[in-house]
Amino acid sequence: MKAFTLHQRGPDGCRIGEAPVPRRRGGNVLVRMLAASLNRVDLYMRDNGAGITHDLPLIMGVDGVGEIVEAPEGSSLTPGTRVLLYPYEFCGRCPHCTAGDQPLCLTARIPGEHRDGTLAEFIALPEPSVVPISPQTDPLAAAALGVAYLTAWRMVFGKVPVKPGQTVLVQGAGGGVAFAAGQLARMAGARVIASTTGTDKIARCADEGFEVVDYARDPLNQILSLTGGHGADLVIDNVGEATWKTSLRAARRGGAIVTCGATTGAHPSADLQRLFVRQLSLHGSTMGSLAEFRTLISCFERKAFTVPVDSVFDLDHTRDALARLDHPERFGKVVIRIAAPNASGAL
Repeated sequence: MKAFTLHQRGPDGCRIGEAPVPRRRGGNVLVRMLAASLNRVDLYMRDNGAGITHDLPLIMGVDGVGEIVEAPEGSSLTPGTRVLLYPYEFCGRCPHCTAGDQPLCLTARIPGEHRDGTLAEFIALPEPSVVPISPQTDPLAAAALGVAYLTAWRMVFGKVPVKPGQTVLVQGAGGGVAFAAGQLARMAGARVIASTTGTDKIARCADEGFEVVDYARDPLNQILSLTGGHGADLVIDNVGEATWKTSLRAARRGGAIVTCGATTGAHPSADLQRLFVRQLSLHGSTMGSLAEFRTLISCFERKAFTVPVDSVFDLDHTRDALARLDHPERFGKVVIRIAAPNASGAL
């Protein structure tokens, strides 16, 4: 089969080539991939990968959409069933799994990080790691749900659930996870203030119904002006050091900050005095549970929100797609078209 494989670090260390079709074993299903989307972690794996247990060569890609080719005897999944890949391989037996919190699984493995991923014509996964979706669902848009939107879902509805009428500040809203978080907060009935910069990104955020502040122009004063000096009930920040000082100051008294990333650095000042004086709470968040994933898919299929797609590349041009992912003018998801579906619909 054709696969996009990382052989060594750096942009020249990953390329399209031939790889063996994975064998379906035990309770696994074999999936023919239709589409995948790229995420910041793909750039991290390409260029660094430190802290993630893995071996090279490694097929890249974390999430995607496919069709069942083979399934275990007695499975409800039959050949041709369209499925969305849940971006975790989990044990189902540890205390976290039995509590329904699969992202905390003690032996979790993520495709494209700990094991071969989705940027290939076929992938074998445990049956619980795929969720059936409607054959009418657009696979190019659905391919973006696994990482960006699932992560955003838990940030918005997880440890500090957003309530109607609250104010949510989303830092770096031009990014995939952050924009998704803004969309989901709006879906929940919240007022969303988005920080971003650049004429096109500001316009796109405004078109989505966000109130926008330009983080290149004293964003804290803009945020406080919009909130009457009180700040936001919830601040969503996956930018890290570049925005953290503003995030701490933009949260209202008794408010919360949720983070899922640190793209500009992982070691900002904690500003402990502000934390305890204003009684702020900080929460870390990574992806979401299988139950959350199913609810997210249901909302997507009901068209409660739409996924912005920046660009679509064929699998042969995945290196160009990674360059687009890293481009400052990109807005929305970068999607890889892998194959046309056998069922109804077209790619």
